[in-house]
Amino acid sequence: MINVVKLSKKYGKENVVNDISFLVNKGEIAVLLGPNGAGKSTTIKCIIGLLRYKGKIEICGFNNKSVEAKKLFGYVPEVPAMFEMLTVYEHIQYIAAAYDVKDYDKKAEELFERFDLTDKKDKLGSELSKGMLQKLSICCALIMEPEVILFDEPLVGLDPKAIKELKKAIFELKERGCTILISTHIIDSVDELWDRVLIMKKGNVILSGTKQELLSRNESLEEIFFDVTEGE
Repeated sequence: MINVVKLSKKYGKENVVNDISFLVNKGEIAVLLGPNGAGKSTTIKCIIGLLRYKGKIEICGFNNKSVEAKKLFGYVPEVPAMFEMLTVYEHIQYIAAAYDVKDYDKKAEELFERFDLTDKKDKLGSELSKGMLQKLSICCALIMEPEVILFDEPLVGLDPKAIKELKKAIFELKERGCTILISTHIIDSVDELWDRVLIMKKGNVILSGTKQELLSRNESLEEIFFDVTEGE
């Protein structure tokens, strides 16, 4: 579960995120949508504890910056931040050690096979393409079997097979009760994924609702998005 209460973030005098609140329930896939500059990535970075902010954020009932919370969530950033001098497999070993994951070899091999990294596992981070780095970032987040996972533009840079596999993996996470938050501005990439939508504009959440709640609009996610974001 992700619980955000009255979250605000300023850069200098500019209010980038303005007193927003939302809840993503256990086993729910929420998509955070908005045009560039809406505050999506800032919101994600506040949730994972990379930024100072005003308000309250809880992960499964724990303060998001606590050790208890950090043990529970994975994060796939928009720009992969991998170690240049670690191999693909050493990245998995590092994450497994950090999160005290045991007996992970079989799962690591399955992830490498799934994301076409089997023949790359001895390559250094500095030798990987942007797409390969993104796949490795995803594998690192999945190896810990998180209770909560946050994706920031996860499909950018992936090839069609990897996109297909990531979407399958997201549904598998949902089935085992994982709470999932996906931030993106590419609406059609998440059209079949979402249970809850959060639409941001100029630092505010201007629409929040479940798929069931929004059925009465008889609109696609893209149509809903443009209805509420166009104009002032």
